This record gives sequence, C-alpha cells and structure tokens, in this order.
Amino acid sequence: MNRTLALGRLADTDLRWCLRLNKLSQRRVCLRYFSAVSRLGDGVFWYALMAMFPLLDRTHGWQAAAHMLAISGIALLLYRGLKHWSRRPRPLHRHPTSIVASVAPLDEFSFPSGHTLHAVSFTIVALAYAPWLAPILIPFALSVAASRVVLGLHYPSDVIAATAIGSLISLASLALVGLI
Repeated sequence: MNRTLALGRLADTDLRWCLRLNKLSQRRVCLRYFSAVSRLGDGVFWYALMAMFPLLDRTHGWQAAAHMLAISGIALLLYRGLKHWSRRPRPLHRHPTSIVASVAPLDEFSFPSGHTLHAVSFTIVALAYAPWLAPILIPFALSVAASRVVLGLHYPSDVIAATAIGSLISLASLALVGLI
C-alpha cells in the first residue's frame, strides 16, 4: 500500500470517529457533562490540584505542585509550537456542515489537543506523587480527552498524539527528578 493511500485511509477513519463521537453532543446529558469537563480542563481543575497538593501531602506537596507547574509551562510551549507548525484546521472548520461545535475553541488550530496534553502530563506527574488520586485523576483525564472530540474541537488523532506527547514529557520530567 502506498503512503498516500494509507494516509487517506487514516484520515477517513479519523473523520468517521470524529463524526461518531461528535453525535454524542446531541444528547443533553452528554453535552452538559463534556462541556463542564472541558471548562474544568481549561486549567481550573489542575491549578486547584496544584494549590491543594501542599495541604494533601506535607512532605512532597510543594515539590509536586512545582513539578506540575513546570510541566504546565513545557506543555504550553510545546503544544503552541506544534499548533503553529502543523496549522491543522479544526474539524468544526473543515467540516462545518457535519461537525457541531458545542463550545468555542480557545485557538484556531487542531493538532495537538492542548487540553489532552495537559491532562495526561498533569495526571502522570500527580500520580507519581500521590498514586491514591488515581480513581479521580484517570477518569477525569480520560473525560477531558474525550470531550475534545465529542465537542467537535479535535480529531481523535489530535487527542492520541497529545496523549503520547504528554506521556513522554511527564515521564521524562519524572526521570529527571529521579521518581522513575
């Protein structure tokens, strides 16, 4: 199979899943849930967690909060640079008659999902310090990632790539500080 054909098939699959998941936003309960998760994923949830870490863990709380703050800056620079480089149009812009955007995008481009990149990197770093938060953080991070496609703001491939990038930078940072 040649490269062009393979890429075309991947793009078709990406769009099919995008359309399928975006239809969930037509259900009122789904729209409310994913809109709320998306707003919390804008930063409110993560910054609240950073502020609470010193109270939750008197031994390593400040270190965890500082680590998450550092990851935030790295993730921000990385995803903004990738968005500027890729200039991939959002599904709501490329397919305006098929994709319903349920919330306004924060910026113009789709690749990668900044919400997902932050959710994954924050979750991995936070769990290195407080594994007992897994029942809260893992479902929340998964919901943030899903919200990006359900709300019509990203393709699944944007979310998958952001998951990989967020995982790599958080794991690298944990290795640098000797936690893995």
